[in-house]
Amino acid sequence: MKKNNSLMKRFLKHSFSLLNVEYVKLNHNWNFKNVLSPYYRVYYIDEGEGHISTDHANLLLEAGYLYIIPSFTLCSLSCDEYLSQYFIQFFEESGNGISLFQNNRTIMKVPANETDIANMKRILHINPGRGINRSNNPKVYEKHIYYKEYQELNNNQSSATFIETQGIILQIISRFLNLGSFKPLSPNSMPGKILEAMNYIQLNLSQHLTVAHLAERANQNQDYFSRLFMESTGLRPLMYIHERKIERAQYLMTTTDMSYVKIIEEIGFEDLSYFSRTFKKVTGFTPEQYKKKNLGIHM
Repeated sequence: MKKNNSLMKRFLKHSFSLLNVEYVKLNHNWNFKNVLSPYYRVYYIDEGEGHISTDHANLLLEAGYLYIIPSFTLCSLSCDEYLSQYFIQFFEESGNGISLFQNNRTIMKVPANETDIANMKRILHINPGRGINRSNNPKVYEKHIYYKEYQELNNNQSSATFIETQGIILQIISRFLNLGSFKPLSPNSMPGKILEAMNYIQLNLSQHLTVAHLAERANQNQDYFSRLFMESTGLRPLMYIHERKIERAQYLMTTTDMSYVKIIEEIGFEDLSYFSRTFKKVTGFTPEQYKKKNLGIHM
């Protein structure tokens, strides 16, 4: 019982901000390269076929399956002839800033069951008018002005609709948490000082963070701390810091009209040149390329 209560408290730290939910019929015009978004996508395919491709895999979108694309997962989307799908797009928020999919920026697929199908239809029914409507091209609909519109719709949801929407998204996400490809970030199996350091990083992205400072806070030798961090997370502390800061930058670039100067202040970078180099190292794009290829927004 104690373990279940701990799990409940951990997962209830997460909430979701709905962007879009819709049922659409697509054709060969649904063909977009290098899509990289700061929100999640969930698809349920009921007819036809399509593809999601990444640098590592080419996944078939086929009828009867449920798919999730975690935030900040670079992919390309295509349909050769015909594809119909229910889809949900949403932001994830958590009290400690750590995503449920922190270690899983990969596309996942499960056979859809009756509950999944009912949930996809139900969330659409209780959130009418939440389709993209303008275009199915991310370069068109991923703009700050539209995010503000969606947030206003969320603010106007009734308490019942808000809670039911959260519950449905949690149920859908739970379908992917037991997959063999899912690598859970378990606080119970992670050294407390490493988990605390991760929390500290997430909550202090605007600060100039150093490995020396993190090791000092943990009261550990810097080399030992770095080795323990690497063993626990799969990343060196500095790379982990950079990835979290650049994810925050991507979010700000997508959802606000901040200048680069303001963004680097928000994520604790000292100059634009260093920010640009780090951004490209993490994402494979310069900030300008990211804007141009993925968002269609000009600074």
